[in-house]
Amino acid sequence: MTLPDTMTAIEITAPGGPDVLKPTQRPVPRPGHGQVLLKIAYAGVNRPDALQRAGNYAPPPTASDLPGLEASGTVVACGPGVSDLSVGDQVCALLPGGGYAEYAVTPAAHCLPIPHGLDLKQAACLPETYFTVWSNVFTRGGLQAGERFLVHGGSSGIGTTAIQLARHFGARVFATAGSADKCAACEALGAERAINYRDEDFVTVLRTEGGANLILDMVGGAYIPRNLKALADDGRLVQIAFLQSPMVELNFAQLMTRRLTMTGSTLRPQSDLAKARIANDLRTHVWPLLAAGTIGPVMDSEFPLEQAAQAHARMESSGHIGKIVLKVA
Repeated sequence: MTLPDTMTAIEITAPGGPDVLKPTQRPVPRPGHGQVLLKIAYAGVNRPDALQRAGNYAPPPTASDLPGLEASGTVVACGPGVSDLSVGDQVCALLPGGGYAEYAVTPAAHCLPIPHGLDLKQAACLPETYFTVWSNVFTRGGLQAGERFLVHGGSSGIGTTAIQLARHFGARVFATAGSADKCAACEALGAERAINYRDEDFVTVLRTEGGANLILDMVGGAYIPRNLKALADDGRLVQIAFLQSPMVELNFAQLMTRRLTMTGSTLRPQSDLAKARIANDLRTHVWPLLAAGTIGPVMDSEFPLEQAAQAHARMESSGHIGKIVLKVA
């Protein structure tokens, strides 16, 4: 297959708001050892993209400076050492960066097949969200059947995924959201109780239920001490982002007296091997659920690649429910 020399991409022209995202022309990347080149059909839009755009989340030294951490598309070239994928295969993939473009490279081990019954648009919404939820809720957080699980931002891409997976694996699911419509969406997906944080105190609700065994939080700031109050004894808090400040004053004596665990992670800086292991877990435990229609991505809106700025504005308005995608091809 003859590849073009250049491609359309969306670059970050300077740190700032959505308007700094501009179309540009870039060389088409070439896959290295163990990598594949994807012709991208759709790219998922995620909070880390906005953080990178604002200058608060630098890409790893070996990654593209273009935003975009997940995509779906077709394999158009394979680098040396790739044996499990072939040119023409349709996949969705976790990317180190570069998804806001017509082509992107990624390790072959970070690609997963398009689940049966899903199209390329839906599949583009899977990698970043499912890698994050699986590794933090089930591997790091150790969620078990029968436990009480609270996820903040329940109507986000992370939240809608976490609700469905936790419910399927037998947890009692609670979620916070900021409107009646968002709360209704969370409960429709399987949350036992959705808490409108504008009207109710999630600490009071969870303490009434006996406390959360596990909390997944991306808010931080003032939520951190409140999360600890909402935990049951021996409970775990997993932090994956900070919409508020990462700085907070805490009384750590409660960690000892109540045997609490605080942990967290970010996905992008992890090693290729660590991400490949998550991909294998998803292939075994989650992809069959997607193929069966037991769980699935919740879609909010679609924008053409050239309107990436509008997609970011939509995401940062917090008016969306589920995932936003860019249509590339």
